[in-house]
Amino acid sequence: MTDAEYDLVGVGIGPFNLGLAALLDEAPVDLDARFLEQNPEFNWHEDTLIAGTTLEVPFLADLVTMVDPTNRYSYLNYLHEVNRLYDFYFYEEFFIPRREYNAYCRWVADSLETLQFDRRVTDITERAGVFEVTTVHPGTGNQESYTAENVVVGIGTSPHVPEQFEDSLGGDVFHSASYLSHRERCLDAGSVTVVGSGQSAAEVFRDLLERQPDNAYSLDWITRSPGFYQMIDGKLGHMVYTPEYTDYFYDLPQDTKDELLGEQDLVYKGIDKGTSAKIYDLLYEQSIGATELDVGLLAATEVMAIGGVDSEPDTYQLLCEQYEEEERFVHTSDIVVLATGYCRDDPPFLAPLEDDIRRDELGRLSVTGDYRLRTDLDGRIFVQNAEMHTHGVNTPDLGLGPHRNAVILNRLAGTDVYDTSPAETFQSFTVSEFIAERGGRRLTESPPEAGRSN
Repeated sequence: MTDAEYDLVGVGIGPFNLGLAALLDEAPVDLDARFLEQNPEFNWHEDTLIAGTTLEVPFLADLVTMVDPTNRYSYLNYLHEVNRLYDFYFYEEFFIPRREYNAYCRWVADSLETLQFDRRVTDITERAGVFEVTTVHPGTGNQESYTAENVVVGIGTSPHVPEQFEDSLGGDVFHSASYLSHRERCLDAGSVTVVGSGQSAAEVFRDLLERQPDNAYSLDWITRSPGFYQMIDGKLGHMVYTPEYTDYFYDLPQDTKDELLGEQDLVYKGIDKGTSAKIYDLLYEQSIGATELDVGLLAATEVMAIGGVDSEPDTYQLLCEQYEEEERFVHTSDIVVLATGYCRDDPPFLAPLEDDIRRDELGRLSVTGDYRLRTDLDGRIFVQNAEMHTHGVNTPDLGLGPHRNAVILNRLAGTDVYDTSPAETFQSFTVSEFIAERGGRRLTESPPEAGRSN
């Protein structure tokens, strides 16, 4: 094997690879690593950090705590280091502001020497078990290369804009991922329409609804979803957010996985309880005294196209269809905010390796239980948040990121640096586990007709 400069190169510095770097920095192993990011500094969804928005997971779902509570890069230690521990103590909230989560991650990033910013990865090649990672500086164009025995890809997702809206993008039609950069324009407009469902749409709508009394715009929210539904939220339901459920899901047949994912949208895509309540409360408070709200909400409606209005160059026409009534109509708006979610595209820097990367029958990456791409290469490529189709809804969950990182680190080190053994939860996910704990037996033949015991 050719000598490599590093044991590991991480591509992308979002929360998941940042957490890997933090665990590695405290781990009792000798692994040389570099983590590369095209942006000049860490900023987590900078244009969506609206005041009053919170993480949808508890503060314990930081970069390290769920596998290493004593790690110096924990959220609680961050509060201690920046002299905010008592402030947080009296805050008495389990879900922290998104802006503070970003500040915490930036504090961790500033503390780690293994991170390099302004490095956009353009190509990855492999020879004799060693990867060569080529980067370019976005500002200067200077190129650098790094060699490593292992690569961890954690580049995150990108804003998704449906194909029928692409020609309308720009100016006053924009994705919610850039909302804060466009907010002042929204406040000056005569009308604003939010298109889409889920948490991002709700947060933008809530922010605009709060500001509407001091401004003159009308405000509408149109969603393809059957309703403005709250995310499934309950202590019993939360028990799926465990490594054990990830393992259970991974072992299911792929057809079953695909069917389950289609049924689990509200596990991770709905509106959180606090945001839903705040929106309703604002609507209620602003309607006191028979005040007529200049607000519209319509569900079960797909926006099919967005076009300009020749007689009004600053206005857009939205061709809509309420699919339950099978009714089409046109809605006009000065501003259109597309809260249409995020997608994961195959990173172009893996193109040189494409012939050696295995995929399933639908063209999706084939991923092992320990988060490696199945390839015909000698070197190993691990992925972060690219395995929804194989590992399920826990894939993008911040609280499960530390466990995935612990699994990856253990594989890199060739030993159990971190404990990834099953966690104790009240719920069983497999029949084998339930029978082992509660008794019973498997049936090896067709079960008898179901009947009622007296």
